[in-house]
Amino acid sequence: MIRLNCFIKVNEENRTAVLEAAKTLTAASLEQDGCIAYDIFESATRHDVLMICETWRDQAALDAHSNSQVFHDQVKIMHEFAEMKLESFPFNK
Repeated sequence: MIRLNCFIKVNEENRTAVLEAAKTLTAASLEQDGCIAYDIFESATRHDVLMICETWRDQAALDAHSNSQVFHDQVKIMHEFAEMKLESFPFNK
């Protein structure tokens, strides 16, 4: 399995737009083949930090997700209004 953590730094003015894009992406991703888990977390100490944590069955499932239209549409919005940092690592049960 593959785990991705996407850290999102967003100012208050753009937070709603970024969070809505992340929610749309999460809902669609959970329906995709090979998605084990996908969720959004909000920092308890920093209102400007969100994190998307996702787990994929394998690289093929992650590639299909990364090439999906909903991914491109929603990530474009997030990149427009926020700073993003991605961490990826293998994950075993």
